Amino acid sequence: MQKQRSELANIQSVTQLFRQRAGIDGQRTAARRKVSGRWEDVTWAQLAKDGEETGWGLIAVGVKRGDMVSILAGTRVEWTVADLGVAAAGAVAVPIYQSNTPEECQYILENAGAVVLFVEDQKQLAKIRQQRARLPKIHHVVLLEGEGDGEWVLSLEQLKARGQEHRGRVPRELEERIQSQTRDDLSTLLYTSGTTGVPKGVMITNDNMLFASEVAVGTRLLAREDSHLLFLPFAHSFAQIIKAAWFGSGLTMIFAESVDKLVDNAGETSPTILSAVPRVYEKAFNSVVSGGTANPGLQGALFRTAMREFELYAKAKANGQPYNSLAFTVARKLVFPKVKDKLCKRFGGRITKFVSGGAPLAKKIAYFFDLLGFDMLEGYGLTETIAVTSVNLPGQNKLGTVGRPFPGVEVKIAEDGEILMRGRNIMRGYFGLPEATAEVIDKEGYFHTGDIGELDKDGYLKITDRKKDLIKTSGGKYIAPQSIEGALKTASQLLSQVVVIGDRRKYVSVLVTVAEAEAKKLSGASSYAEATRSPAVRQAVQEAIDRVNATLPSYETIKRFTILDRDFSQETGELTPTLKVKRKLATQKFRKEIDAMYEGESVD
Repeated sequence: MQKQRSELANIQSVTQLFRQRAGIDGQRTAARRKVSGRWEDVTWAQLAKDGEETGWGLIAVGVKRGDMVSILAGTRVEWTVADLGVAAAGAVAVPIYQSNTPEECQYILENAGAVVLFVEDQKQLAKIRQQRARLPKIHHVVLLEGEGDGEWVLSLEQLKARGQEHRGRVPRELEERIQSQTRDDLSTLLYTSGTTGVPKGVMITNDNMLFASEVAVGTRLLAREDSHLLFLPFAHSFAQIIKAAWFGSGLTMIFAESVDKLVDNAGETSPTILSAVPRVYEKAFNSVVSGGTANPGLQGALFRTAMREFELYAKAKANGQPYNSLAFTVARKLVFPKVKDKLCKRFGGRITKFVSGGAPLAKKIAYFFDLLGFDMLEGYGLTETIAVTSVNLPGQNKLGTVGRPFPGVEVKIAEDGEILMRGRNIMRGYFGLPEATAEVIDKEGYFHTGDIGELDKDGYLKITDRKKDLIKTSGGKYIAPQSIEGALKTASQLLSQVVVIGDRRKYVSVLVTVAEAEAKKLSGASSYAEATRSPAVRQAVQEAIDRVNATLPSYETIKRFTILDRDFSQETGELTPTLKVKRKLATQKFRKEIDAMYEGESVD
C-alpha cells in the first residue's frame, strides 16, 4: 500500500497517471479487443498516441479547460481513447449509458452543459439528432464508428486531423494543459442511474480517481499480472475504479463484445479476473444448476443429490453452523470438482477471482462459488464514493459481508443503523445542487449512504438494505426486501426478476418474471406470455416461494404472487444498465397487478 502511494506522490491527475504507465510499459499489451472475429492487442504506446491525438482534436474544435465533453458509447477501446483525449485537454468527461433514451441523453447533456459529444455509431447519433434543437451548446459531435459530415458531425479521424493542424500552430498547448492539472480538478461527472428519481451529476475529482487506483492496486485486488475481462459500462462508477486500477497497475484489459457474449469471450481470452454485477453470477449459477439437473442417468441423479446437500450446507452456513453428511462428503469429492473444472474451462481456464459489486450478492451464490474453490470477492460502494468503500480480498474473504473498508476510508454506523463514511473516496458534491449535497454530506464530512448496515468485531462491513427501500407493513413491521428478492431468485432457475411488495400493506406479495427458455421448456408453451399462464410454471414458482418462506419469520413470508406477462428489460425501462430493477418505476407501472393481490385495495 505504501509503495503504491509513493509511486503516485507526484501524480496530479488521471492523465498523468496514464502517461506514467504508458512511459513504463509502452510496448506491453494494454488492451485486447475483437475485430472482424479475431482478438487483437493494443499497446500502451498506441493508446497514448490515440488519446493525445484526440486531445489535440478537442482543443482544435474549441474545447477549453473545465469544459464538459460527453461520451455516449458502449464499453470499447475507442471509449477509452475518447476519455483519454478529454482528460488530456483538461476537460471533464460526462459518460452516458448507451441504453439511455433520447430524452435521457438530452437531460444529461443539457444539465452538464456539454459542448462536445462522442457517439458510438449512427444509432446513437440518431438519438442526438432527434434532440438537436434542445442542445444548442453542443457545437460538435464525434463519431467513433462511421463517417461524419465534416461540420457538426466529425469522424474520430477528422477530429484527429484537425488536431494535427492545430498542433503545428501551437505545439506546446496540450503539454501545458496536462502539466497544469491538479488533484482538485474535476475528472468526470457521473450521473446516478435514476432508480429513485431524476439522475444527479456526481462530481468526481482527479484525487478521487487516484485514491481508487491507490487502494485497488495497493491491496492487490487488481495486479499487474492480471487480465481483466470488462463489460461494465464506463458510465458506472464500478467500471471507473477498474479503469483507475488498470492505469495504476498495468494489467491487461480485455474488452468483452457484450454482456451476452461475456462467457464466450472469457473462453477465448482466458482472463484471470472478472468484475460483474450480481445478476451475471446469478445467471451463471442458474445455468450450472439447469445443465446439471438435466443430465440423464446416474450423472444427473448425483448432481441433484449434490445440490440438495448444497442447499442444506448453505442454510447451515447462513446460520453460522457447520454442516456435514456422508452425501455431502461424496458430493465434494465426486461432483463439485467436476463442476468447478467445467466452469473454469468455460471461463478460459485461468480465472481465479470474481469481484461482485453494484448490488447485494445473494449469500447462496457466494457460498456456491466459494465451495467450488473460487474467490468470490464482494465489495461495496456508491457512485458518490466512486464505488470505493470496502471489499473482501483473497485470503481475507468473509462471505456474507462486503469486506473491510479500504485503508483511508472511515466508516461508522449511525444510531438508526445508516452507514456513514468519509475519506478521499467521497465526491465533491452533486453538480449544481448544493442543497442536495448538504443533505448527504454533513458538517463533519461524513457522507450519508442511505444504506443500513453493521461492522462486525473484525471490522467487516455487512449491508442489510437500502434505508429508503425498507418496507413497513400496515402491521408496523419493517422488512428488508432485497434479502428476500435475492433468496427467491436463487431458489429456482425459473425465476428471472423479483420485486417484493408490502409497504403499508397487510402482507407481503411479489411480482415475478420468469426465464423464458426455462418457462417454455416446463410448460411446452410457444410464447413467454402463454408460459406464464401455465399451471406447471405457477406451481414451480409457488414451490420456490414455499422454500424461501420456510426460512423467514411469519411477518416476512410471501402470501401472494403475480407472474408478469413479460420480463423486465432496459428497453422497456424497468432495469438500469447494470441490471438493477428500478423499484419505484416497476411498482408504478404494475400498480394494477399489485392492487389485485390486495383485493383491489390501493395505497396512495
